[in-house]
Amino acid sequence: MNKTKTVEIKHMSKRFGPTVALNDVSFEAYRGEILGLIGENGSGKSTSTSIFAGMQAADEGEMFFLGEAWAPKSMTDALKQGVGMIVQESGTVAGITVAENIFLGETKEFMRGPFVDRKRMFAEAQKALDQIGAGHIRAEMVTAALDFQDRKLSEIAKVMAQNPTVLVVDETTTALSQMGRDIIYGIMNRMKEEDKTVIFISHDLDEIMEKCDRLTVLRDGQIIRTFTKEEFDADQIRTSMIGRELSGSFYRNDFDSVAGEEVVLEADDLCLGNQLDHLSLKLHAGEILGIGGLSHCGMHTLGKVLFAAEMPEAGTFTVHGKTIRNEAEAMRESMGYVAKDRDVESLCVDASIKDNISVAGLDKFAVKNFLILPSKEKKYVDAQVEALRIKCRDADQYVSALSGGNKQKVAFSKWTGRDSEILILDCPTRGVDIGVKQAMYQLMDQMRKEGKSILLISEEMAELIGMSDRLLVMKDGKVQKELLRSPALSEADVITYMI
Repeated sequence: MNKTKTVEIKHMSKRFGPTVALNDVSFEAYRGEILGLIGENGSGKSTSTSIFAGMQAADEGEMFFLGEAWAPKSMTDALKQGVGMIVQESGTVAGITVAENIFLGETKEFMRGPFVDRKRMFAEAQKALDQIGAGHIRAEMVTAALDFQDRKLSEIAKVMAQNPTVLVVDETTTALSQMGRDIIYGIMNRMKEEDKTVIFISHDLDEIMEKCDRLTVLRDGQIIRTFTKEEFDADQIRTSMIGRELSGSFYRNDFDSVAGEEVVLEADDLCLGNQLDHLSLKLHAGEILGIGGLSHCGMHTLGKVLFAAEMPEAGTFTVHGKTIRNEAEAMRESMGYVAKDRDVESLCVDASIKDNISVAGLDKFAVKNFLILPSKEKKYVDAQVEALRIKCRDADQYVSALSGGNKQKVAFSKWTGRDSEILILDCPTRGVDIGVKQAMYQLMDQMRKEGKSILLISEEMAELIGMSDRLLVMKDGKVQKELLRSPALSEADVITYMI
């Protein structure tokens, strides 16, 4: 390849305590290409690119940007010089406007005397939003009023407003609906056409094979292989990622439901703003009930309401025949909830793995529900770390230091650890690699066979079709259609009722 190198990383190494995150990693990216990075959680994808984007420093190695030595002082410094990164998790400040987030640290550009010209700042921010196709977001809105997807789109507008030469997209598409993904894909394609560079990190193998020109596989902090477009082969890439061939089924391979007649959760005529419009449903023992729809259909709000994290304006919902008024009552009825926005709603990222897991299981190991014996707590937490194979130094490690997939395992283990009978899972495999994804699906299937119940909310068609006994398609806060599990059920069948 004779194209100009924009990114060059040589012999990069990085350790977090005894954990080796990167071990002598070298790769490059060129003008006019989309380079894919893929690998299991903790393989080093995000670590290597975050170092190049100025988020943290390497322990060893060299970096070059457009042939010149590269050592950005921060992500802001890197972005000013032409390297932007869109991260997987939320990177906005909730209590300020969208415009203030887009120009965070740059408000001096809008000073008029001692004051900020907010009108001009709002206009420039709106222009940035419009240019990426997110004009439905108003620059003057307080960011806290936005849902997860729109907060993410405002982050994308912030990066693209600086017109970067290199853009790192780190698992961002897993957090977005199809509309949001199309915005990202459009940006990536435009950058390629403009002879710029995109480094695209994704666990979605079909997505990354379709969008990328080359694909580099990392495993355990090392480069395993780089595939050219002509060499793309799904089985070979998977084997390179995990070091072995995947065995067993990915999704369920049965079409016989074990669900019984017993209704464990029932919602009747739920209403909440424009998110839930007289919605009713029943979840049975031993059933995986899928909920699908476009991002703003109300399905994510439904998950919160059914765990009593938000209360409806009208209607009722019961668990085992009992009305649930708050999250504590939901937990007493053996419910658990994994939110889509795990860093904000499911985890305390500035606390340890131990604290995050044990807080939901106090009634399982605390003596008389208040006396915590460290030995019992350690045994309880260590069992969950081992069961879900959470990759960490030890259970005292802060969740903020984990990869996205390992964070998701911690969120999941809070509820599997206490043996929850009913799980509400909102996008449970978002940011999880293919090996762990398969293990999670197998765990969900095993729970179903044990008579437990799962409400599976997802934006992934294949996941919904592959795992659900029944699938409710939502649109505008209502159930549009109920579809039963069948080998003939296709994505086209589901999408018909979404739009």
